[in-house]
Amino acid sequence: MRSMVRPILTDAILPLAIAVAAAFAAAMLCVLLRPLLLRYALARPNARSSHKTPTPQGGGIAVLAGAFLALLSALLLDPLEAEAMRALLVVAAGAAALAVVGAWDDIRPLPASLRLLLQAACVGFVLTQAAPQLRLFPEILPLPAERGLALLAGIWFVNLVNFIDGLDWITVAAFVPFSGLLALCGATGIVDPATGWLAAALLGGLVGFAPFNKPVARLFLGDVGSLPLGLLGAYLLYRLAGTGAFAAAVILPLYSIADATLTLLRRLLRGEKVWEAHRSHFYQQATVNGFSVPGVVGRVAALNLVLAGLAAVTIANPEAPVQLACLILAVLLTGLLLRHFATPRKADG
Repeated sequence: MRSMVRPILTDAILPLAIAVAAAFAAAMLCVLLRPLLLRYALARPNARSSHKTPTPQGGGIAVLAGAFLALLSALLLDPLEAEAMRALLVVAAGAAALAVVGAWDDIRPLPASLRLLLQAACVGFVLTQAAPQLRLFPEILPLPAERGLALLAGIWFVNLVNFIDGLDWITVAAFVPFSGLLALCGATGIVDPATGWLAAALLGGLVGFAPFNKPVARLFLGDVGSLPLGLLGAYLLYRLAGTGAFAAAVILPLYSIADATLTLLRRLLRGEKVWEAHRSHFYQQATVNGFSVPGVVGRVAALNLVLAGLAAVTIANPEAPVQLACLILAVLLTGLLLRHFATPRKADG
């Protein structure tokens, strides 16, 4: 029977152990899978691509498998309560289903309408089954309205992660800071242990994948990775917001949200077909405007580390003025980086 009060040492060590195990498993799987992906899953350059030579995609399989293997090992050693175990099982099932959708789309592109329908089904499944009691605005919105908004936000987050995953290391730069902070929140009791363990597993899986995706990448995530990562990221942020840390849940992914959302709005205003491949994102403009790939992802990583710090401040200080100040600063810093990327400059190193 699990103790109601978890030892502090266990809470601190287990997330670290999960992250290390996930990193090792993901790295080993990248090595094992890459020859197979070279043969069957080459990503050839297209209108959206930043790469110039065919590169194997499907590294997301290693990230997810490594993360879930590490998580399963931890659960076998130290089982969580039944409700938490069920939530993790639901999230894993939803992520696996989206990975299948992504793999299908990687090999044989799906119609945009079908892809969106399948994404909505996976997000809705996780939303209603993994967190049925979670409410963010119970005094403002009725349950159906809140669930509808959460569904739309989840679908958008799944897609924006897919949109942002268009440059070597950029998804690592986007996800490692916020999954690291969520793992720390789990270790310190700010979020429930299951959420912290999932964040630690995701962190480790991406760290294990990172050496294979560094510029110039030898392996891409593919839709098989970016879509389920979007679902997992959305779920983690939803759980964080459910603790009352809504500002932190907005600040953490702010660069990805701003880049993807502003790009979509600009394309809509220009009358473009938003479901077609393109190179209009700010991080893609930056490479055209003279920034190197390491220069772009380094700046994105630095901003995301600052955003993680601001999110941590809002978690530690729930007073409204602090929350507002951190949100404003996060928006200003993100806007400055987007403007920086949109401004032509000499090539950097």
